[in-house]
Amino acid sequence: MDDAAIRERLSALYPALEGLSAAGLERLMADCQVLRAEAGTVMFDENSPCQGFPLLVRGAVRVSKCGANGRELRLYRVVPGEACILTSSCLLGQVAYRARGVAESPVVAVVLPPAAFTALLAGHEPFRAYVFGLFAERMAELMALVEAVAFQRLDQRLAALLLGKGRIVRITHQALADELGSVREIVSRLLKSFAERGLVSLSREQVEIVDAARLREIAAPA
Repeated sequence: MDDAAIRERLSALYPALEGLSAAGLERLMADCQVLRAEAGTVMFDENSPCQGFPLLVRGAVRVSKCGANGRELRLYRVVPGEACILTSSCLLGQVAYRARGVAESPVVAVVLPPAAFTALLAGHEPFRAYVFGLFAERMAELMALVEAVAFQRLDQRLAALLLGKGRIVRITHQALADELGSVREIVSRLLKSFAERGLVSLSREQVEIVDAARLREIAAPA
């Protein structure tokens, strides 16, 4: 994507920037850095300083908390039109990151330097409303994740996760485990149990939903 295409896509994806004058948008773009990264790139890591506020125009970033034992719990994903609340909190609190962000696919982002982020937040109401509205949405998502991890059985969470991905789920057991904050061996045993009961059909890096109704019974809260 060239600079003109990036600017056009940025305006379309982030309506919060509407209302800036042409000169204001020009100054903003002049201050920003265009970041390009390949899939698998670590965009930020735990305890690293925050270098700016990225506005994603292409790709997706997975934000996860990693344990000392190597297990990973996915907190949320950032896609074009969204922003990372962890980055917002790091900039607002002037603290280091407390999780890791990894590009799931090739990424293009416009990165606002901290000073530009602070100025927009203070002086442009639509952008301020966007950032704090995002905080509210992500907080609700994280509370739901905490509730699921703390109070739901893993088979319930696995069934719900599969049902949310369509009839054919092309994914590895390890990727499912990462999304659930579990380990591959346990997820593989649960999938094998589902298959033996006729709920799913398993093949290499693929799970086919065979009996969605019974999976919904498992996924339903007790």
